Amino acid sequence: MNTAMTTILRRPAATVLARIALTFPFWASGLSKLIDFTGGVAEMAHFGLEPAVAFNIATVAVQLGGSLLVITGRHVWLGAGALGMFTALTIPLVHHFWTMSEEPFRTIAFHTATEHVGLIGGLLGIAVLSAHKPRA
Repeated sequence: MNTAMTTILRRPAATVLARIALTFPFWASGLSKLIDFTGGVAEMAHFGLEPAVAFNIATVAVQLGGSLLVITGRHVWLGAGALGMFTALTIPLVHHFWTMSEEPFRTIAFHTATEHVGLIGGLLGIAVLSAHKPRA
């Protein structure tokens, strides 16, 4: 690898930027559901998640709490694990393309589900890398 690129990638700021970018879908969604709490509750109800208020609170807590753990580098395994499980659960609960017949909703749900699998892989990757971090 290019030594200049290696130098850049080894900087702590690069790690923080990667963690912020990886968790962006979660903390942006969590903030949105917190700021527009009524809208978040309506979204939960739309997907049949009742009691919708409790599901919205839990979603905000997992998305913001998990993101914070990953971004700060503290208990990354826990934050990444919580976000990964949350993401995996959204596939059968929200993006269940195998039960949909109407297009383009089936295709959109399929692509969203496959993107979720990739995001879970990224979360697993950051957890693995954090386990290999040298101890001070």
